Amino acid sequence: PTSRSGPVAANLKAVKETMDVLLEISRTLNTGLVMENLSIFVLSCEQGINPEALSSVIEELCKATEALKAAENMTS
Repeated sequence: PTSRSGPVAANLKAVKETMDVLLEISRTLNTGLVMENLSIFVLSCEQGINPEALSSVIEELCKATEALKAAENMTS
């Protein structure tokens, strides 16, 4: 192990703890996001994507998915 393993491990632990807290907040707010989706959301924001715009896109995609599911159930 290199001398960096300590700081790297500490950083990874901090990232995991942060993501766990964000996931708990997401669940409390009933967003329906799972860890993978939440991770993509956070990474996108870190890359400079506007969080409000990204949230709007996610909301629209969820609505479209629900509409497709409802239409599919009507034809079954």
